[in-house]
Amino acid sequence: MSDIPFTLDQLRILKAIALEGSFKKAADTLYVSQPAVSLQVQNLEKQLNVHLFDRGGRKAQLTEAGHLLLNYAEKIISLCQETCRALEDLGSLQGGTLIVGASQTTGTYLLPRMIGMFRQKYPEVTVQLQVHSTRRTSWSIANGQIDLAIIGGEVPIELQETLKSLPYAEDELALVLPPDHHLAKAELIQKEDLYKLKFITLDSQSTIRKVIDKVLTHYEIDVKRLKVEMELNSIEAIKNAVQAGLGAAFISTTAIQKELQMQILKTVRIKDVEVTRTLSVLINPNRYRSRASEAFTKEILPQFSPCWDYLEIEKIYLIVQGVSGSQVIS
Repeated sequence: MSDIPFTLDQLRILKAIALEGSFKKAADTLYVSQPAVSLQVQNLEKQLNVHLFDRGGRKAQLTEAGHLLLNYAEKIISLCQETCRALEDLGSLQGGTLIVGASQTTGTYLLPRMIGMFRQKYPEVTVQLQVHSTRRTSWSIANGQIDLAIIGGEVPIELQETLKSLPYAEDELALVLPPDHHLAKAELIQKEDLYKLKFITLDSQSTIRKVIDKVLTHYEIDVKRLKVEMELNSIEAIKNAVQAGLGAAFISTTAIQKELQMQILKTVRIKDVEVTRTLSVLINPNRYRSRASEAFTKEILPQFSPCWDYLEIEKIYLIVQGVSGSQVIS
């Protein structure tokens, strides 16, 4: 192995600098001195005979060679982490790590309950929850940085052949009003009533916003006529704004259970309209699947969705793909 011109430590330093944007911040993150980081980069550049950073600017900018090496470094580091987790996994579930990904709503309101149940059964397993956009989560699954995820959006086209998305549950996005709103007393409202409301939404690029607009358009509701009063960056902020009487909103029913019980928010149905989205479990069949991941999938997920039959879906997947069980199920 002496002919390999870099070490894992050097690759970790390269990744930290690229992430933090400076040698000093990278050194702080790695708990080493800045001179040590600079020396490692100098040695790496000397060993590879290339410049990895442009030294002219205030921020550490990667050269073309730096970007190329970073791309491979991330893959190498990810594979090393996967190797360590596989070795830890040889024994029973008395340790190891489970990393779960989720979008904002599922990560805030659904996954914590699932993780709590899993931790009660397997207290020795460390669980990490990463809440990001569907796109970022999908790439993390593809790179082996996350074991599995529950998402509400579409997997990026470039990853659809790599990843497997298994339908998990239907998530209702209910129309929510403050209890004292005059329409809150109606059991059913008409589609035309939506044009009279002031709406509070997430920004137009959010996954949930796109789903809502797509479904409403399907029901021949002109989303351009809806009066968007405010765009906020979190579901909690939207709930508080609706509660304060600032407008109406479409919110996942999983996010408003407490508010409905306390009767500080009210849901109203729209005649002949159902705003729902499909939540899916996302996995990478080409990556190692830990015992913790399998336990979470088979023991926890079914308790939150009666229609989830992981084993049957997995059998169908194996037949269609022609993959042996040992490649997919550990």
